[in-house]
Amino acid sequence: MTGTTAAAFAVLAVALAGPIPAILSKAQWPLKAPRAALVLWQSIAIAAVLSAFSSGLAIASMLLVPGPDGLPTTSPTEEIAVLGLPLWILSVGVFAITVLIGARLIYSTAQVSIRTRKRRAHHRMLVDLLDQPDPRLDHLTRADLRVLRHSEPLAYCLPGLRQRVVVSEGALDKLAPDELDAILAHERAHLRARHDLVLEAFTAVHAAFPRVVRSKSALGAVRLLIELLADDAALRATGATPLARALVTCSSNATPDGAMAAGGIATLLRIQRLADGTYDLRTSVAAYTVAALILIGPTIAVAVPWLVELSRLFGLTAR
Repeated sequence: MTGTTAAAFAVLAVALAGPIPAILSKAQWPLKAPRAALVLWQSIAIAAVLSAFSSGLAIASMLLVPGPDGLPTTSPTEEIAVLGLPLWILSVGVFAITVLIGARLIYSTAQVSIRTRKRRAHHRMLVDLLDQPDPRLDHLTRADLRVLRHSEPLAYCLPGLRQRVVVSEGALDKLAPDELDAILAHERAHLRARHDLVLEAFTAVHAAFPRVVRSKSALGAVRLLIELLADDAALRATGATPLARALVTCSSNATPDGAMAAGGIATLLRIQRLADGTYDLRTSVAAYTVAALILIGPTIAVAVPWLVELSRLFGLTAR
């Protein structure tokens, strides 16, 4: 690997962490193909991390200069003699930043996971204690359903191993039966698909990259796409009109920490999408194709040179 390879991966990592998400978040086509758009976002996030590590590995390969026997050496003096002091300092600095990003990714993943699960466990305990059984829900399975004595229309879910769907008495008072079915279908779609894990992964990747290169656009766009996917599941269950009315009713309430709620995120945009009822197969195919190229490209670009280098080193060792 060369300095050009390391620079190319570094530029790609920065682009995938900042400018590209900022541009993609303004696009309108994801409304027509939310599942494909979500896959594209996931491939961008993975490719950004992979490119950052690839840049560091390329720098590391430059530091391992050949010794007298042809095998790589880790002696700083010999590395400086071959590369020169300025290039050696730059290489070590870039490699250190890559290691730091990796450490931050591990730390942020653990931190987000632990913090979120702690909040959900506490919230789950509270809703279990405050549950007020309501006869209007007797026809529904109540194993995961909880009712809170609250006058405002509220509906959200708590993902995890012990899942909960929470509705307020205000929601039961103001939602018609088909609208209630729509909102419950929406929340259970979140639980089935484990959308919370997608959000946790994007939150961790967002925290891992330095602030100067990362973009908040990815988190906002992914949150919206997840809501669109849950809307689609509810749409298939109850139809567009009950779901749209339910979203309007529950739109004014904030989502508790660690929970996922139907209302509050781009409600008007989502209702307009329900009214349009558009789905573009060609857009989906194109998005899946681009996602595959974004993910496969950096993988091949870093794997092939390293396989060649490992083959050379094993050949030298066997002599």
